[in-house]
Parts: sequence; structure tokens; C-alpha cells
Amino acid sequence: MTPALAADPTTLITRPWDDFGLLDCGDGRKLERYGRISVVRPEPQCFWAPRDASHFDRADAVFDPQGEDDEGRWRFKRTPIDPFVMSWRDVSFTARLTAFRHLAVFPEQAANWDWLDARVRTLGRPRILNLFGYTGVASLVCAAAGAEVTHVDASKKSVAWARENAELSGLSDAPVRWIVDDARKYVAREVRRGSKYHGIILDPPKYGRGPTGEVWRLFEDLPGLMADCAQLLADDADFLLLNAYAARISGLSLAHLTADALKGQSGTVDWGELALGEANPVGRSIGLSFFSRWTA
Repeated sequence: MTPALAADPTTLITRPWDDFGLLDCGDGRKLERYGRISVVRPEPQCFWAPRDASHFDRADAVFDPQGEDDEGRWRFKRTPIDPFVMSWRDVSFTARLTAFRHLAVFPEQAANWDWLDARVRTLGRPRILNLFGYTGVASLVCAAAGAEVTHVDASKKSVAWARENAELSGLSDAPVRWIVDDARKYVAREVRRGSKYHGIILDPPKYGRGPTGEVWRLFEDLPGLMADCAQLLADDADFLLLNAYAARISGLSLAHLTADALKGQSGTVDWGELALGEANPVGRSIGLSFFSRWTA
């Protein structure tokens, strides 16, 4: 018995909401609205021309990359921009202009947040494990929907941000365990303990380091982690969501990995791409990450 793979991919497009929007894109850049500010960041796959290049010149902040990695520096039209609060439904979080071009939140993930919110609300009080949880938005979406959440990230700083976001969201007393640990080591211990979860979320980086110097490489380490995660699924588990940002990966490859790890399970695996879309439903969209989702 193996989960059935969806025959065709799905593109999940996040459209603008009150605190975020893709305003324009083209010439290798994207212009976005975060709260009240507008930012320009590199996006090499935007081969096309922008709708109005003059809008990019009026942005509040522009990220200039330096070298081949994601590091660089921000240029400001006015004074440097302090961290500011954004919201998505019942969850609030602090956005920051980081040295790695992002703003401590990945808005295209709103398509997954919407899916998680809907599934958790049908499950009563499920136990959810969120690995590589970063600043905690997905964890807080699940907690706001009624879940008990274990949030794991290797970065002490990121977990501190996540706890701050819980306070901003009025979820300080929600049943969330905040764990600073290497995801592989934590999952291996949970397997030995016989722990079980009704849902598991994984959003691993391409490369990273654990709190005591452990090295994470996506292509080498993800298969083993997925196999261990499969052992943590309860008999009445509902879902496993896997998301990845990597140029050499695809939704289909994630789907095959998911199905292979979950041999012995029934259910289905849908797969595809997450994208940011302009407000106009027939406007342009930028594909940014790939996903696979097992449901029982």
C-alpha cells in the first residue's frame, strides 16, 4: 500500500491581502508591499518587462545583492526602516529587513497557511510538529486553529522571534512548545520515545547548520528525515506537508519522496508549486517554491 500521487501538479497562488501584495515584477526584480512600505528585491526568473518601471524607483527600500549568496545590503529612500507588525487572519508577526534579502516571513506560504488552517479546524485538538519552523507563522496558524504544536528550529534567534510573534498574536498561552534543536536529532529522539503526531510540517533549507554545528544538506539528509517522520505519524494522522526552496528540485520529486517515505499508508499526495500573484487574477505570477502534501 502506497499513497496515490495526483496525476497533475497544482499551482497555489497567493494573492494580495491587507498587509501584503505583489505590485509589479520584471527585469529580474519584484516590487512588493509589506504593510505600509514597498520593497524591491532581486528575482532572476522575472524575464519579462515590468508594467511600470518608474514604480520601482519610488520604493522605500531596495536590496542590493553582494556575491553569489543571498547576502547583501538594503538602500533606503528615507531613514532606515524599523521592524514592523503584519497580520494574516488571526496571526500577527514582526517583519524585519534582514541581511539575507527576505523580511523574516515568506508571504507565498499563505497558500499553505490557508490549507493548514482549514485542515486543523476539522481535527479537534491535533498534535502538530513543525520542523524548520523559523519565525513561527505556520505554528501560530495551527495554534490559532486549535492545535497543540511543537515548533522546532536550529536558530535560537528565530525561535525567540517566533515567541515574540506568539505574544503579538495573543497566543502566548497557546499549547506551543518552542524547541531549539537540530531537526534530525529531535525527530530521532521522538521516534525512540514513541511520540505520535496528527500532522507534520517540514520547510527545510537547501543548506543549514544546527545549534551545535550540525550540517544540513537538503538532497543528502531529507530522505532519512522523511523516513523518520513517517514513524511519528499517529494511526489517525491527517497530513504531512513538505515545502522546499531549491533550484534543482521539483514538486514531482518531492511527491515521489513523500510517497516512498509513507509506504504502508493509504491516502493521496498532491504536489506542485507555490507562487505569488498580482492582484489581477489574470495577472502575472512568480513561482517561488515547491511542495508535496500527503493527506490520509
